[in-house]
Amino acid sequence: MTGASATTLQLPLLPLKNVVLFPHMIVPLYVGRERSIAALEEAMMHGKQVFLCTQRRADCEDPQEADLYRVGVLGEVVQMLKLPDNTIKVLIEGSSRALIERFVEVKPHLKVEVALLDEEVQPSSELEALMRGVVDLFDRYVELDKKVPPEVNLTVRGVEDAGRMADIVASNLNIGVTDKQDVLETFQMDARLEKLSTVLQREIEIRDMDRSIRQRVRQQIDRRQKEFYLKEQMRVIQEELGGEEAQLSELDELREKLRALELAEALEDRLLKDVDRLERMPPGSPEISVLHNYLDLVVSLPWHERSEDVTDLRAAEAVLDEDHHGLKKVKERILEFLAVRQLTKSPKGPILCFIGPPGVGKTSLGRSIARALGRKFVRVSLGGVSDEAEIRGHRRTYVGSMPGRIIKGLREAGTRNPVFLLDEVDKMSSDFRGDPASAMLEVLDPEQNKHFSDHYLEIPFDLSEVLFITTANVYYSIPRALLDRMEVINLPGYTTEEKMVIAREFLIPKQLTDHGLTDKNIEITRPAVSTMINRYTSEAGVRNLERSIAGVCRKVAREVVSGRTRRMTIAPHRLDDLLGPPKFKPDEGHKESLIGVANGLAWTEVGGVLLTIEVITMPGKGNLNLTGQLGDVMQESARAALSYARSNAQALGIPVDFRDKLDLHIHIPKGAIPKDGPSAGISMALAIVSALAQRPIRSDVALTGEITLRGRVLPIGGLKEKVLAAHRIGIQTIVLPADNQPDVVDIPVDIRKRLTFKFVNTMDEVIAEALLPKSEAAVSAELTEPSAIQEPAAADGN
Repeated sequence: MTGASATTLQLPLLPLKNVVLFPHMIVPLYVGRERSIAALEEAMMHGKQVFLCTQRRADCEDPQEADLYRVGVLGEVVQMLKLPDNTIKVLIEGSSRALIERFVEVKPHLKVEVALLDEEVQPSSELEALMRGVVDLFDRYVELDKKVPPEVNLTVRGVEDAGRMADIVASNLNIGVTDKQDVLETFQMDARLEKLSTVLQREIEIRDMDRSIRQRVRQQIDRRQKEFYLKEQMRVIQEELGGEEAQLSELDELREKLRALELAEALEDRLLKDVDRLERMPPGSPEISVLHNYLDLVVSLPWHERSEDVTDLRAAEAVLDEDHHGLKKVKERILEFLAVRQLTKSPKGPILCFIGPPGVGKTSLGRSIARALGRKFVRVSLGGVSDEAEIRGHRRTYVGSMPGRIIKGLREAGTRNPVFLLDEVDKMSSDFRGDPASAMLEVLDPEQNKHFSDHYLEIPFDLSEVLFITTANVYYSIPRALLDRMEVINLPGYTTEEKMVIAREFLIPKQLTDHGLTDKNIEITRPAVSTMINRYTSEAGVRNLERSIAGVCRKVAREVVSGRTRRMTIAPHRLDDLLGPPKFKPDEGHKESLIGVANGLAWTEVGGVLLTIEVITMPGKGNLNLTGQLGDVMQESARAALSYARSNAQALGIPVDFRDKLDLHIHIPKGAIPKDGPSAGISMALAIVSALAQRPIRSDVALTGEITLRGRVLPIGGLKEKVLAAHRIGIQTIVLPADNQPDVVDIPVDIRKRLTFKFVNTMDEVIAEALLPKSEAAVSAELTEPSAIQEPAAADGN
């Protein structure tokens, strides 16, 4: 039985830091706190007795009631010595456990009323077994912990009292204060011994593990010392033979670089074995260069190096505006990435895909983004790539093997978070050597590229911090799975007004600098720039415009160098002499309203174009003739339009029996250019109805939209480019599918204000908007020649 006795004492309290005093234990203490010194002085004046208990927190310099454990030990001051630094060294022996009943005083020192705890142990076989178990475990502990004197073990074996034996064992264990206090507060003897057994077992396991680790470390050190000794012997022998000292020092340097990479232990061991294998290879072995190049690649990759992103959003925005005009969506996306990066501190980079016609600045925009973010820039052109190894590298078993373009690009960048531009991603192809587009799936997947595996490197490399930007001209040639992994941003063609701003603010200053000219030598007027835009180029971008400006600058530079002129003002009439005759004639469409002639709109890789759709009737037996190099989809749209006209002939004022008497010929001029897509459906249907009903079509109206057999008008793509093409020609009214009404916001505001949009759901609404009443003055369609001398690319009506 164990419990509190009726005897209570009022004693000064001495708080202990990081020490738990047990009964029958003598400890030296250094006392420096004023209240503790006062407590000792009172103890010396009243029987040398003091109560000692442990603080809950060692960093508490002025402990109060809540900062102290309630159970402690009644102690007696055996010896006290004042030191020169005003501290006291005291030797105290614990006598018995005691429990704090209440705090009597807090000043000038802590004084408490404690109740002594009596221990009455009933001998039993279970208690004897617990005691023997604790003694055996303590023997094992003493063997493992050399800090415990061996004579303590003899003392424990000679103690027959269970309580005293447990206290001696607990006081000599190298365990935490909490565990010791827990043993001190366990009054039931069986429970105390069980708890002590648990603590001993845990400490023995820890020390067994620690000894095992030490042995492994010692063996490894011995092995390295042996290797070092043998290598030194080899170095001396090689020096005597006329030596390879330089090579050995290079290999040692390679080892240090590999260890500095802080790779996983298994990878580091494998690479160090490769260095050892390289060292043992005989001179002249063909494998030396292969292995050496591989190890050089490993140590040159940026495993941990990264560049700090620009945190000033205004500075980044200024850089983007300085390099490119317009492109609002792209700039907003980059600034959003910077803002999110600052809030989340996540290094994960987005994967963007810029899709747009040539010359709109996709590639240069990637370089500008890198400058705005303060990152390194890497560009890899994928046009014509058909080998998977170009992306993932070759395996080292092949002669002439090398890493893929991704790893080589990162090595050139020198950081693990560059802006990585994958140019012309839509121009990749596949053959018997593999499909590079499928290899790109791992590179451009945020969930997979954290462990990108290059066949040559054979070590996973983290690409998640790289800001990947891909560029393409069209959607349809990009594999669907690859497109799904990217955030697509469309870069439409520039308007005439935007080209004027770009030319005057960017292109002309750049070309003047490149050709060594200044404003004192040349002045290119606004009308001259407008003429170059409209008569010398026909493009969505500004690449040919820049070439035209460069051509003018070259001519002026020659004149300046030859001394024939000091300054030249470039007006429109001088462009014929400088650039030759205009390459493009303005496409003004047709001025008068014609029967069977409709203005369709199409999208091409270089922007929007006007499609003149012509339909004529002739005596025949209902045949349909399609010319103008129409694709399968456009031919199907023509047949659907004819079926709609036949099924609604009476309502449209068309002879019901026209199929038995007339043939139809549908032609779209500029026959050398392939055309396809469903968006010319309503234009062809309107031209067919016009030709059969002999009603003219308004010449100031352009149309685009897909038609169904029931006459419904479906939405189309490329709306902005098509509307810009109509505006460029001078058409003021555009008929659009009603479902495309939300897309009108992408059209520049100044152009929207000059145009009238008619949104339709059915062909009846199209006819009401674009078809004029029957008139004797109406002119039938005539086949016309193409108005442009040169046309860029194939039209896609979708």
